[in-house]
Amino acid sequence: MSTDVPGRGMMPPGAGGPQPGQTPMPPAAPNPSTVGSQDPAEAAQVLRLRAGEAPGNLVRCARCGSSDIRYGIEQGALICASCRAQWNEPLLEAEVDLTRDIDKLRGRTITTSAQRLVDETTVTLKCRACGAEVVLSVDDAVQTRCHWCRNYLSADGRIPNGAVPDGVIPPTIRREDAVETIRAFAKDRSFYAHPKFKAEFAPENVVGVYLPYFVFDGHAEAEVQGEGEIQTATWLEGSKDNKTRYYAADVYRLGRKFLMSVDDLLLESSSEHANLDDPAQTNNIINAILPFDVKRAVHYNPNYLRGFTSERRDVNVEAMDAVVEDRLLSIARSKADDMVQDYDRGVRWDSERVDIRGSRWVTVYLPIWLYSYYQADKGLKHFVAVNGQNGKVMGSIPLNMLRLSLMTALVFVVASVVGVALFLLWR
Repeated sequence: MSTDVPGRGMMPPGAGGPQPGQTPMPPAAPNPSTVGSQDPAEAAQVLRLRAGEAPGNLVRCARCGSSDIRYGIEQGALICASCRAQWNEPLLEAEVDLTRDIDKLRGRTITTSAQRLVDETTVTLKCRACGAEVVLSVDDAVQTRCHWCRNYLSADGRIPNGAVPDGVIPPTIRREDAVETIRAFAKDRSFYAHPKFKAEFAPENVVGVYLPYFVFDGHAEAEVQGEGEIQTATWLEGSKDNKTRYYAADVYRLGRKFLMSVDDLLLESSSEHANLDDPAQTNNIINAILPFDVKRAVHYNPNYLRGFTSERRDVNVEAMDAVVEDRLLSIARSKADDMVQDYDRGVRWDSERVDIRGSRWVTVYLPIWLYSYYQADKGLKHFVAVNGQNGKVMGSIPLNMLRLSLMTALVFVVASVVGVALFLLWR
């Protein structure tokens, strides 16, 4: 038997010094992790999108004037129910370059829709077709029908931020395809599924949902410091049946400092879905079906939402600072690890920081197909979600714990028997 035992290395004199060609680094700061970011009190630059300016609460077909418009997934376009005209809103990328010049960002830039949330959740819309007034709760929807003339009314002309995003990614996965994907997902896990879940499983109840997200672009400076080891020798000690492996290594103090540009980092702007610590939720599966191709987002038009439910953003940009810094530190560590591949015994970073030089914030709606199941005995919501753009699926289902325990015990017994048999044969 051989095991690696770290810490008993034969360290030659000066092993903790710099590697040849390695710049000596100062001692690590007492604080193991320091992070810097933009001053939250600093006024943000507001980016106003011309194509996104709402013409009012009534969105009409440019050809016939009808407001009965919906998005056809098969056609990949908005379709007027009256004259059958088809079109799409312009790409968001055409006005807000979401890719280039990230390294030139300075300060915080936000779009009009990414500004601080308004307090108003119930609004009164005046129909421009017949003059009637219609009350709409933007917590539940951003579009409704006038009860007199039946024209569709939108809240985007009434509320500049919060309820209305800058862009929307139209779905490309049909509902019936999402149903079959969810059915196959559950079938692959049916052996361990709870009997009650299998009896009540109805993937036809899938619903289309638009979830609100921030799209973050940022330019930052990162610095990490730590210790790395390069193995110089290795040997075995001990008896024939019980050997232990030891190693000798040189230890170096090292650090890396670099600039990095982050493109299209998606951040939940719904507090419910951002709360991954809630034991009654399994919303973290939404992150498992990322990413979305944000470059395919079009300017917001409420008619893309027809047939889908949608959630309203309820988080301000300022509240996302800690989340952004945590994500950027993870990216920085990964990038730094790629720079120290020569340290074959590994590197331990004990000091890290990120300073955000500039950022840009855009709001979008992302489409998913969602099947939910409530497990009453544990008070747990289970979800199976399908990415509405690429069909990626992830989820959770209630488990038959008795069967799972029995199978685990069986595997343990079989493995033990096989292990004993191999040991006897080896002797």
